[in-house]
Amino acid sequence: MPEYSEKVMEHFKSPKNVGEIAGADGVGEVGNPVCGDMMKFTIKVKDDRLEDVKFLTFGCGAAIAVSSMVAEMAKGMTLDEAMKLTNKDVAKALDGLPGNKMHCSNLGADALHKAIEDYRQKQAS
Repeated sequence: MPEYSEKVMEHFKSPKNVGEIAGADGVGEVGNPVCGDMMKFTIKVKDDRLEDVKFLTFGCGAAIAVSSMVAEMAKGMTLDEAMKLTNKDVAKALDGLPGNKMHCSNLGADALHKAIEDYRQKQAS
């Protein structure tokens, strides 16, 4: 069994920001067909900042912990700051992830970025 940090276990056992924002400003969905993980992020934007971030994740404990951490980190950031959030930032905030679970941290940042791109496309049209 892979060794998970206390922080990963904490976010897995009690994930924060779980759910879906009704009437979300942006929605981002990603999936990894290899491991079966699927993540959906919904965001509320106010004055170019992420006012609220929620996620629904179907996947392993690491994927759930990553989603929880991404949502926690992104809340309150400007859209540009959130777009710079990387999988390395997320893994570091979780005190590391086992090597075979690093792909989970990619999904979290990707889903958030897709939600922001979705929001920006809606604003442009």
